[in-house]
Amino acid sequence: MPKTKVALTLDAGLLDQVDTLVSERRFRNRSQAVESALAEKLGQLARTRLATECARLDPALEQRLADEGLAGESWPEY
Repeated sequence: MPKTKVALTLDAGLLDQVDTLVSERRFRNRSQAVESALAEKLGQLARTRLATECARLDPALEQRLADEGLAGESWPEY
């Protein structure tokens, strides 16, 4: 995937932590560390959103809707 260069402003303490990870060779460079952290956070937010939306479902209503779709129908004989 093509990459785009961006400029970021970070807290000095946060940047020190990133630099420590780079010096420990946990990441090749700052860019890789920031990209990895951002990808992880976005994935976490996506999973959280799915859980939040699922929590909003009313199980009784969902069951009624499912049953309504089957009302008066029977499985075909084989």
